[in-house]
Amino acid sequence: MTAAGPCWWVYLIRTSGNALYCGISTDTERRLKQHQQGQGAKALRGKGPLTLVWQYEVGSNKSQALQLEYQIKRLNKKDKESLVAGTCSLDQLTYTPST
Repeated sequence: MTAAGPCWWVYLIRTSGNALYCGISTDTERRLKQHQQGQGAKALRGKGPLTLVWQYEVGSNKSQALQLEYQIKRLNKKDKESLVAGTCSLDQLTYTPST
């Protein structure tokens, strides 16, 4: 945790059916355990075993984490797999409007 608040992460979890689920958290390991125990998103219930396959530190701004999560959720499976494999960066896949 920083002086500005907790550090937010965007993460991808792989299900037993090879689907990728995107979410945000300040503690990805704790959140994974919640998902595995059926206390997380309904979309993951009954889809185990679940594996945390990718995470990205956003920083202390929850709004930015939510925006990045939204952008990743809109990516196709191939692009999400590229993130997991490390063959593509977020900058190559997401669009950030100029301010």
